[in-house]
Amino acid sequence: MTRTDLEFKYSSSVELPLTGRTVAEKILGRAANTPEAKAGDVLEVEPDLVMSHENTFLVNKTLEELEIGKPWDPEKVVVVLDHRSPANSVQTAAVHSKIRELVRRMGISKFYDVGEGICHQLLVEQKLARPGQLVLGSDSHTTTIGAVGAFGAGIGATDMAGVWATGKTWLKVPETLRVTMSGHLQRAVFPKDIALYLISKLGPSGADYMCVEFDGIFLFDISISGRMVLCNMAAEMGAKAAIAPVDSTFGAWSPECAPENGRACVSDPDAKFRDSIELVAEDIRPMVAGPHKVEAGKSVDEFEDIHIDQAFIGSCTNGRLEDLIAASWVLKGNKVAQGCRLLVAPASRAVLNDALDMGVIQTILAAGGVILPPGCGPCLGAHEGVLGPGEVCISSSNRNFKGRMGSEEAEIYLASPATVAASAIEGKIADPRRWLKIDL
Repeated sequence: MTRTDLEFKYSSSVELPLTGRTVAEKILGRAANTPEAKAGDVLEVEPDLVMSHENTFLVNKTLEELEIGKPWDPEKVVVVLDHRSPANSVQTAAVHSKIRELVRRMGISKFYDVGEGICHQLLVEQKLARPGQLVLGSDSHTTTIGAVGAFGAGIGATDMAGVWATGKTWLKVPETLRVTMSGHLQRAVFPKDIALYLISKLGPSGADYMCVEFDGIFLFDISISGRMVLCNMAAEMGAKAAIAPVDSTFGAWSPECAPENGRACVSDPDAKFRDSIELVAEDIRPMVAGPHKVEAGKSVDEFEDIHIDQAFIGSCTNGRLEDLIAASWVLKGNKVAQGCRLLVAPASRAVLNDALDMGVIQTILAAGGVILPPGCGPCLGAHEGVLGPGEVCISSSNRNFKGRMGSEEAEIYLASPATVAASAIEGKIADPRRWLKIDL
């Protein structure tokens, strides 16, 4: 197949004798004490770490019905208050209080209260998730954890209660979709643009119940934060998990967490993949997706001049320090357009502190932006930036379904933080290349 601009090579694997193992097969096989595990096997696995947020209240409700007083191993449980944080209603405040009481009673030490940050960010930032681990979270974007070479997957609150009770659950070993990337990003193009481009080609179910494995020399240009973006957005392709390599980039970021046997965190050369995709970074331009569908992504120039009422930078996808830095470079010396509001939610307290120390927050404020507490912010449409009927928002988050950020009559477009910032300046969807003159 000949590749043309804004297309990629897509080819199904040839049927070959199964002689190697994918990283997904290795991690789940280890978690099930079944070294020979292969894609399609249903295994009883023991996770290394589990995470819940406000839905810990639902997890505990099921435990109470089962008359179980505490998790099988409180040291393997992480609880974070991030979705409706600070509390957006009396009901939420009561849920938060109940969660605070139960983590004390159950001896759960890995508890992160209001303002500490987003669950997925904290699992990586605090180095709770490690290469080769099986990490389960009661949130669909637990795939984010794959940035550090772990198998991160979302499960429901009821299933999580079963894990709390027994320390085990059942998982089907997924087939693997390998995405090999080459080249270098162009100016004002970021990992978010790669993710939106890939989803525009695969669609919302193109990686249904697969493990998306990112590979290729291009990844040496991508930080852990950027890898978190790619793994996070894999959920919008239908993926069960996503994994980036544990390479020298990871080693430099966290030498103390680098595994002794790196082969346990990469697929064998002769592993069998369901499909393989090749991406050339130079082919990708700043992307925008929407409205109402994540897969409705095109180059930014096809969306330019669409009026916006709100611009949001943050979420578990793009609320990290390098995202805020990119936005600040666009905003520096400029002002948010009259009639447009720019909301920025750092992904964690540490991100906020670092951004303050670097002057990034000051630049955003000087441009007219509003800084929200560390947490999910407007992403889920519960508070802190709910959209009204007819309003249009451009967001660095991961979903833009009808009603996601408020009114079902509102429209949401997804883009990188740089594109969001440029759009805030112009009051309409704008090409960040007009405002970002340097390579970051």
